[in-house]
Amino acid sequence: MDSTSTSTTQRRMRSGAVALGGMGLLAATLVACGSSDEPDKRCASRSTLEHLNSKDCKSGGRGTWYYGGTVSRGKVTGGSFDKSAVTRGGIGGHSSSGSSGG
Repeated sequence: MDSTSTSTTQRRMRSGAVALGGMGLLAATLVACGSSDEPDKRCASRSTLEHLNSKDCKSGGRGTWYYGGTVSRGKVTGGSFDKSAVTRGGIGGHSSSGSSGG
């Protein structure tokens, strides 16, 4: 190997280390953002469980915040309208639900 190819190989290895370091930073950022004690919330109709736009949960809107759970076929399920009944598990965790409220 001549000095030119050795220099190129070292440069490639350094850029690979930078890319891996950047991925580690991204992963740490995602973990930090996902480990909040706040449960996920989405706007829903208390009577029909229909998933609504978040603007419908603003003051005077027709929606109420629904915590945890998921949206399936346009309806919320597996969570609660009672925030204290739902816990946030972070990455790899899960939401435990109380009643689905009504």
